[in-house]
Amino acid sequence: MRSIALIDVNNFYVSCERVFNPRLKNKPVVVLSNNDGCVVARSNEVKALGVKMGEPWFKLKDLAKQHGIIHYSSNYALYADMSNRVMAILRGFSPDQEVYSIDESFLDLTTFKHLDLTDYGQQMREKILRSTGLPVSVGIGSTKTLAKLANHCAKKRPVFNGVCNLNQMQHREVNRIMQEIDVGEIWGIGRKLATRLHQLSIHTVYDLKYANAAALRKQFSVMMQKTISELNGTVCLELEEIAPAKQQIISSRSFGQPVYDYESLAESITLYMSRAAEKLRNQQSFAGAVYVFIHTSPFRENEAFYSNGMTIPLPSPSIDSRHLVNVALWGLRKIYKSGYNYAKAGVMLSELVPAAGCQTDLFSTQALPLASTKLMTVMDSINKKMGKESIKLASEGFKRPWKMKQGNKSLSYTSNWDELMTVT
Repeated sequence: MRSIALIDVNNFYVSCERVFNPRLKNKPVVVLSNNDGCVVARSNEVKALGVKMGEPWFKLKDLAKQHGIIHYSSNYALYADMSNRVMAILRGFSPDQEVYSIDESFLDLTTFKHLDLTDYGQQMREKILRSTGLPVSVGIGSTKTLAKLANHCAKKRPVFNGVCNLNQMQHREVNRIMQEIDVGEIWGIGRKLATRLHQLSIHTVYDLKYANAAALRKQFSVMMQKTISELNGTVCLELEEIAPAKQQIISSRSFGQPVYDYESLAESITLYMSRAAEKLRNQQSFAGAVYVFIHTSPFRENEAFYSNGMTIPLPSPSIDSRHLVNVALWGLRKIYKSGYNYAKAGVMLSELVPAAGCQTDLFSTQALPLASTKLMTVMDSINKKMGKESIKLASEGFKRPWKMKQGNKSLSYTSNWDELMTVT
């Protein structure tokens, strides 16, 4: 039997804020999305008030005043750094790791069967809490799907004290737990699929485990069949120790205030493309096409709506920020119309190919001139060492009045020398 663990940081964004502001402990706290629009993280105290993920903040202001809900703008630099620290600690518990998301990681513990894995999970929790201040839950099962289910139990059921190991339970005990959990809690099912399964009288995890896999594959997809197999202990989803390269890279943001002029749009497009190009180089891929888009807000009833986008194929794949920005700006000039209040812009890199297999055009001897490759390497290394945008394209702009709203963002305690915590 395999032993797969899923380690998940509890209420990750909120927990990060509490590490550096202990006064937030046991207080109702939410973290908001870009431009302080919607709720993307909730403390348990807020969940108890019935606040759902994705609820617009402006609709919650009366409830917030009534119950003293504290809100924070997303602090991505802080969350990313705290995530890296947690993942680094977990690598010390197993060499076989898949970083699944910013706050979740799978570990293969199959070769650690000489240990009591429930105790081993508690050691993980203790070390992460001691080293970072973040609380985590650990779920252990014979497949990734069962590990996710075990993690759900570890988080929701105090009896497990933060670690649920399904592999140490009797078969009938596991089935009893499955009978108490709605099918919508299964990894990959979600609300819409759960509704359709309820209509087929499949209400719990137990019901799905013993459902007709072949029939549900025809009605849904092969992933449904794999989920049922995984619930029965058959491994269908292996750990991906190296994350697969993305097939598309998108970079976009809503503006903090309406943008009227072409120059501001051009600055935002340059910034987004620079970030996308850096991600492209990090995964050692080349882009064969660029897509650029702009649109106004569909919610302003008194203003005309305009939305447009354009795909520009490249003569040969590229990783050079300067080239990709020039292409995106050429597309922006084609789709831009004056007289509109733009709310969002973005870019997408597609037709991605690995650097090793990049095909040149008929008249080129290499995918990119050596000078360009060296320049991009130097720029990335300086920005990695000295901080983002230490070196950037001038067309990104400096004042950026259009940047997203972050009216209540905490300090970057771990990633900015000027914002280190001080003790007086």
